[in-house]
Amino acid sequence: MSNRFKITLFFLISFLAFGCNQDKRVDVSHVKVNLSIQRFDQEFAKIKPNELAVKLPELKKKYGVFYDDYFEKILSVGSTKDQQYYTMVEQILTGKPFQDLQKETDSVYPNLEKQRPQLEDAFKHIKYEYPDWKEPKIIAYISGFQVQTPIGSDYIGIGLDMFLGSKSKFYPALVESVPRYISRRFTPENITPRVVEVIAREDLFPTIDQDKSLLAKMIYNGKVLYFMSKVLPDVSDSTLIGYSEKQMKWANDFESDAWAYFLEQDLLFDTDYFKTQKYLAEAPFTPGLGNQNDSAPKLGLYIGWQIVKKFVENNPEMTLKDLMLERDEQKILNQAKYRPSNKPKE
Repeated sequence: MSNRFKITLFFLISFLAFGCNQDKRVDVSHVKVNLSIQRFDQEFAKIKPNELAVKLPELKKKYGVFYDDYFEKILSVGSTKDQQYYTMVEQILTGKPFQDLQKETDSVYPNLEKQRPQLEDAFKHIKYEYPDWKEPKIIAYISGFQVQTPIGSDYIGIGLDMFLGSKSKFYPALVESVPRYISRRFTPENITPRVVEVIAREDLFPTIDQDKSLLAKMIYNGKVLYFMSKVLPDVSDSTLIGYSEKQMKWANDFESDAWAYFLEQDLLFDTDYFKTQKYLAEAPFTPGLGNQNDSAPKLGLYIGWQIVKKFVENNPEMTLKDLMLERDEQKILNQAKYRPSNKPKE
């Protein structure tokens, strides 16, 4: 074997080893979680009108806080402390809209066994990083497209009617209340990412009121997306952030232009909610960027995510927990040394 070949082989092996180390996956096979998935929707749908006085108290006893939240906050049928709301519940159960929606929901989700492995794996990854975290029970329901993934004191709800898939007959009729750029993500593969997102945002890392600058919000959202990528290693970046493939490509290709725009417009330390929200909120595109409204939306989230990635890359000893505890967005920006290239990514 020639010396040149040996040197080439050495560098190849070193490169592969480095690459594997950078993409090293956490072994969570030893982590124990107790994933409870309950189908409130199916139990509720089976109740006959003449059984309300018996069956509803049974459901209330079984589901506890979720039962009250479902009827009072999600369906808004009134207080569950007396039986006056029974009349509205009967109207819902016997109405064709509810029955049609439950029928389609059952056809897409006769059970949630297809979703169980990914949910369980995500919970294992979270528990690996946060051993004291108590996994919530999962409660599936339908609400007439009101709430997708609510979180309560001991549960996370999954509004199955908001994950029926792109071919659902219901979504085209919802365009006035739920625009197509949002409902296109109402698919089964979005269930686990949206559950993890609500855990991150509402349970583990809630926002702090004083974080009002655009930079603070960008870094916060970037950390949430980075966290999601680590506990959902098999989920695509586009699914995590909620982009279409076309939007993901635009964000990648024009990353440097978007960053330059933020700097030129002096946006990073702006605290005007109405001025900065358009770079953070759900939308079909980002105003002011792109030609013919072809830009990706939520570019504040996307850029924040890239900054966080660079920050971690420049601090290889940093753990995920350390990252999520870091509250100094200026430090993260400075140490990221973020300089996106003009060269489009493959």
